Amino acid sequence: MAFTGRYAQQEPSLAQVEAMAGVVALEFGTAWCPHCMSAQPALEQALGARQDIIHLKVEDGRGRALGRAFGVKLWPTVVLLKDGREVARLIRPRSAQDVQQALAQVPGQAV
Repeated sequence: MAFTGRYAQQEPSLAQVEAMAGVVALEFGTAWCPHCMSAQPALEQALGARQDIIHLKVEDGRGRALGRAFGVKLWPTVVLLKDGREVARLIRPRSAQDVQQALAQVPGQAV
């Protein structure tokens, strides 16, 4: 799965996320957030052709446990995980290059 366009209303549990194998780009935000909307072209450009990365968009906000578990304070926040462990974090990406630089921090990941 490469780039995902919609935020999931139902968030996965922390245990489910930690159990995911491979590289996961876990994006927190909302569909109405202007920062989230402006980051979408950069995320799509960087992740669109990457079939080796799972992109999960999780709607965040009050009462959402997963965002709190990852300490999300600003939207969008993209947490890069490798085999369930955080290896990089990207807050309010502005360009595909920002995303690619964060992906370069993932062990064993070619950009």
